[in-house]
Amino acid sequence: MAGASGRLSFLTEVNRQLLLFGGKGGVGKTTASAATALDLASRHSQSSLLLVSTDPAHSLQDSFAGSTLPPNLKVLELDAQAQLKAFQEKNKHRLMEIASRGTFLDEEDINRFLELSLPGMDEIIAFLEISRWIKQGVYDRIIMDTAPTGHTLRLMEMPAMIQTWLEALDALLAKHRYMKMLFRGTYQRDDLDHFIEGLAASVKEMEKLLTDHQRCRFVPVMLAEALCIEETLDLIRELEHLGIGVADVVINRLYPKNTCLLCRHIRSRQVQELARIFSETVFSDLHLWGIPMYPLEIRGQKSLRSFWNGLREIVPSPVEGRLSLPPITPRVTGPIPLPLPDTAMLVFAGKGGVGKTTLACATALRLAETYPGKRILLFSADPAHSLADCLNMPLGPRPKQAAPGLWAMEMDAKADFAALRNQYRNELAQFLSRLMPNLDLTFDREVMERIMDLSPPGIDEIMAMVAVMNFLTPEGYDILVLDAAPTGHLIRLLELPEIIEGWLKAFFSIFLKYRKIFRLPAISGRLVRLSKDLKRLRMILRDPSQAALYGVSILTEMSLAETTDLVAACRRLELPVLGLFLNLATPEGPDLLCRSLFRRESAVADRFALAFPGISQTVVYWQSDLRGIENLNALGQLLYHPSDKDGLAKSRPTRLRPGPSRAGAGGKLERAKLDENTELTRIEYGTDLFKSGMTESKVQSG
Repeated sequence: MAGASGRLSFLTEVNRQLLLFGGKGGVGKTTASAATALDLASRHSQSSLLLVSTDPAHSLQDSFAGSTLPPNLKVLELDAQAQLKAFQEKNKHRLMEIASRGTFLDEEDINRFLELSLPGMDEIIAFLEISRWIKQGVYDRIIMDTAPTGHTLRLMEMPAMIQTWLEALDALLAKHRYMKMLFRGTYQRDDLDHFIEGLAASVKEMEKLLTDHQRCRFVPVMLAEALCIEETLDLIRELEHLGIGVADVVINRLYPKNTCLLCRHIRSRQVQELARIFSETVFSDLHLWGIPMYPLEIRGQKSLRSFWNGLREIVPSPVEGRLSLPPITPRVTGPIPLPLPDTAMLVFAGKGGVGKTTLACATALRLAETYPGKRILLFSADPAHSLADCLNMPLGPRPKQAAPGLWAMEMDAKADFAALRNQYRNELAQFLSRLMPNLDLTFDREVMERIMDLSPPGIDEIMAMVAVMNFLTPEGYDILVLDAAPTGHLIRLLELPEIIEGWLKAFFSIFLKYRKIFRLPAISGRLVRLSKDLKRLRMILRDPSQAALYGVSILTEMSLAETTDLVAACRRLELPVLGLFLNLATPEGPDLLCRSLFRRESAVADRFALAFPGISQTVVYWQSDLRGIENLNALGQLLYHPSDKDGLAKSRPTRLRPGPSRAGAGGKLERAKLDENTELTRIEYGTDLFKSGMTESKVQSG
């Protein structure tokens, strides 16, 4: 893959109002967006810039590490809940008036539904706020650090979601307008009409901006890894479908040609994956840019300003054959007890890109092998599923046997909720036609249909999780293993049951209150089952004898900060955290890059031990390709040792220890003089960086 220096279009083009960075979790979106913001702020000192995060698990402030920002750059970790509260206070009376004009519901009913639907509207309101900033020219340019892929796509689909919500509100006003016209012969548009029209105009403006390739650009960030490529392909295809412009793709953390076995393995895999990228037609019209693997963590303004210095454009060229390398022996320190056979649910959680899917798969396989009488169900709640890629087999929304005693599935949350909504509408239509077949109930029917559209966003995902509880029966499965969505969205998902429970109660109260005229037995029965399953899920998750959460992290300061948030949220939600897997650790090697990574990670491992003294911590070192049943099973054997009779973890928080290394003269390992002041650009690449095996790196010691 031949490479050449260059400048990314989004760093040079001046008309861009909105720049979005997205991709699989853990690929460096936050770093790329922060580095871009600093670069643009320094080169356009007269322009005002906003760097904003829409990821519920914010890490922008961690990325800057407290450094002083340029005066023309503002960094905002968007508090969607605060934006929502302001919207509620400003417009709640309008929403209630709209609802009261169009339904037979009384003030109590309306209040209940508005209180419940609005908490799920936080992302929508945040989206509208960004639209307002752009429309009013508050900032010359906005750079967005988005959530991982699945939830970013939901954000990009937000105009359609808001349109559905606005149509529900407009339907409530339609009957009022009709009655005014019928009895007065005229209708004067009022404040409520202007309110809906104003929101609709904001949505149209944002939709227009997103699809304007001159003013808006989306930049996918990825790694040269199989799972990441699959997710990026899905992301780019969906962005094309939505009409959102993509011109550049950033491929982060490319390894140089070093002599150490680990670097050679990683590099060999990356070269093969880069060749695969060029075989995909989706990438054919895009510019691909490579960023090297830097020895130091990219945190603080100095390192962020140097981030783009190693940039090289990647173009097709003859590719070296796959190297014949001795395998890297899998290595784990501090294995923990295997969960007991009467466990009902295990949840694997953490920042995107840290290996949750791999560890969930390996654990499920180990459970199936150790407890042959048990039936294990492995499932994913991440909108951007990767279970199928990890297991190397096709999966769908129904359980499929993956190995003896193990079944796997990828939930289709949207389809499940769509089925519920269609069932509600069909039964409502049948009921109204039987009730008064000769009476025109057009407005009432549409209003009642739209009530389901006022449900909280996220209800589809929690419904899918709850639906899995139907599998946890003596005739079904014994243990559920959940590959969870990235941290911020998992926390929100775990908090949603209280909102959904209230939403269900609102429906039940209406069915009960108007039971003499409003009979929907099928949908009522389904909602009753949903309520029972929801309560069961909450009971299981809070019972340490039945459920446990494993945190998965990598050894960086930013992952430590996110893990701290995750553990705090779990304690608040009374969800027991059984252990932490510190994944993808670098063993100490003979070259400068691996040695510096090892020392950096060792320091972070010590901080993990201090931060979570009561939680067992297992270090999982980088290994060869872990896809497929055989490789995952081998990892599962190393992660756990048999539980003691009480099922309690005996292992202690583990620190990284040096592995076998090559000694220099005098039997001592040469130490590179690398400290926090080392410039990122001390790893220098030739102009043919990615040509047929990536040229030898020139490493300067400090």
